[in-house]
Amino acid sequence: MGFHVAVVGATGNVGRELLDILAERGFPADTVSAVASRRSLGTEVSFGDKTLKTRDIESFDFSTVDICLMSAGGDVSREWAPRIAAAGAVVIDNSSAFRMDPDVPLIVPEVNADAVEGFAKKNIIANPNCSTAQLVVALKPIHDRATIKRVVVSTYQSVSGAGKEAMEELFAQTRAVYASDPIEVNKFQRRIAFNVIPQIDVFMEDGSTKEEWKLVVETKKILDPKIKLIATCVRVPVFISHSEAVTVELEEPLSAEEAQNMLREAPGLLVVDKREDGGYVTPYEAAGEDATYVSRIREDITVENGLAFWVVSDNLRKGAALNAVQIAELLVNRGLIKAADRAA
Repeated sequence: MGFHVAVVGATGNVGRELLDILAERGFPADTVSAVASRRSLGTEVSFGDKTLKTRDIESFDFSTVDICLMSAGGDVSREWAPRIAAAGAVVIDNSSAFRMDPDVPLIVPEVNADAVEGFAKKNIIANPNCSTAQLVVALKPIHDRATIKRVVVSTYQSVSGAGKEAMEELFAQTRAVYASDPIEVNKFQRRIAFNVIPQIDVFMEDGSTKEEWKLVVETKKILDPKIKLIATCVRVPVFISHSEAVTVELEEPLSAEEAQNMLREAPGLLVVDKREDGGYVTPYEAAGEDATYVSRIREDITVENGLAFWVVSDNLRKGAALNAVQIAELLVNRGLIKAADRAA
């Protein structure tokens, strides 16, 4: 008997990716329901070779659902996730609403799979921020081998992380530049076309942005609370895939060659590091791929035990949709949930 899976936010960037990945990976679902707000009622979305019509979240019966994958924003999650969980579905939420709740596991399957067993406290599991997910996949094997003391990371985040309207704004502004038309700024704080913006999310009292704060606290919760981390998060004029320049200070020595060999064996990672022109991965190559790519691995001679490297991943996939589906697979494969009779 297969599961009944509901995708909430099915018409958004991540929602559509969730449906694609469920189909691609052959998730054991007898029924998949596309759910969205009332204004999207009846909108058609693809699921493999099928077309689904979206259902209204207000009238949808979640008591028939086993797993709910949510990607509809924090406000919707705060209102609906507890209600859906109370109806019996396990909620895997892509928003920031529950990430720091001590009773909600924050999961990246390649990093802290065992923590998933705590989901029963609220029937909710949180998906990390997109930039955090790819970072911790790369940090995990290094931390296991040489213990990370400190991380300095600068992110180069694509506009798709801010949604469809952000992608449309980059396209419209780029076209306006070539046509010498007026440039309209709506979604971002500054023009994004042919520019970079050193602000993602709102500013906090210490001068960090909320995106930078998320990277810090989520990495600590997922990997190790003892790790010190500082981040600078930058929006760049790229449609899909986030990039990160990462420097780590370690307790034990680890050469670049050792790190390269070790990362090649780690789950979820692909190393492309030829030390020649073009011998690395860019956001363009990572788009549409499941792996987190690591390049430019080298020793940082400014500290006693230091490494620097470049990390790239499709933010809509590993940063959101793929990770959520992997969490659902983890629940199934460990026998933590079973399809109920109602899912028949």
